Amino acid sequence: MSALEWYAHKSLGDGIFWIQERFYESGNRANIWLVRGSEQDVVIDTGLGLRSLPEYLYSSGLLQDCGAKEDAAPRPLLAVATHVHFDHSGGLYQFDQVAVHHAEAEALARGDNFETVTWLSDSEVVRAPSPGWRARQFRVQAVQPTLILQDGDVINLGDRQLTVMHMPGHSRGSICLHDKDRKILFSGDVVYDGSLIDWLPYSRISDYVGTCERLIELVDRGLVEKVLPGHFNTFGAERLFRLASNYISKAGICHKVSTFALRSLASLALRVTNSRTSP
Repeated sequence: MSALEWYAHKSLGDGIFWIQERFYESGNRANIWLVRGSEQDVVIDTGLGLRSLPEYLYSSGLLQDCGAKEDAAPRPLLAVATHVHFDHSGGLYQFDQVAVHHAEAEALARGDNFETVTWLSDSEVVRAPSPGWRARQFRVQAVQPTLILQDGDVINLGDRQLTVMHMPGHSRGSICLHDKDRKILFSGDVVYDGSLIDWLPYSRISDYVGTCERLIELVDRGLVEKVLPGHFNTFGAERLFRLASNYISKAGICHKVSTFALRSLASLALRVTNSRTSP
């Protein structure tokens, strides 16, 4: 299957494109965002990487400028991982320039499929990307990041800047990217319009509460009007406030006890799954 078949996209305007993997039918299917700038383009998360995302970006014309000469050199392209979970980081190996938060840089560099929580089944991939492909063969490949991110760093695209916000809780290296001028938040799995997951390896409820408090502050200060999340549909400031507030209100003792049990089961399952050797 070609990259042009595997992916699909739609424009949200203002140089932002929403890309998805058409034949990965799962609640884990991540949103891939392309943000175009005057001096640099950024891909936020890369999906599973079962087909070439860079090939799709070029072949579909997403990296071409209207009126530009056909032989004009493309702008630099940076792939940023909001975190290293498999559904977001699987395609990072396809890019020359890769950025990730320092808390997860080592896991990515060694291809740690326990920390990437790799968990993929044949039933979720409804059309095989290549003949004979099987989910048990899938692993997040080791990638040496070219850019290590810290809270407060700014990724300069020329006519727009994305500020890195370290927002742990879902994972220890989760980040949001904040376009302050346009009041847009690329939130990864920090927050999306669904049940927030805090029971995976390296999830931490106390960190998540602090992260949600930062999200509420962004809304209170009028700094976010639109959220482009790692899963499901986009939403606005009012929904962001409600999602963050609801998490904080439910993060009590009972939640912590049940989450501990879930995390233990998830960790055991992931260790067993990722200790298997592919044929």
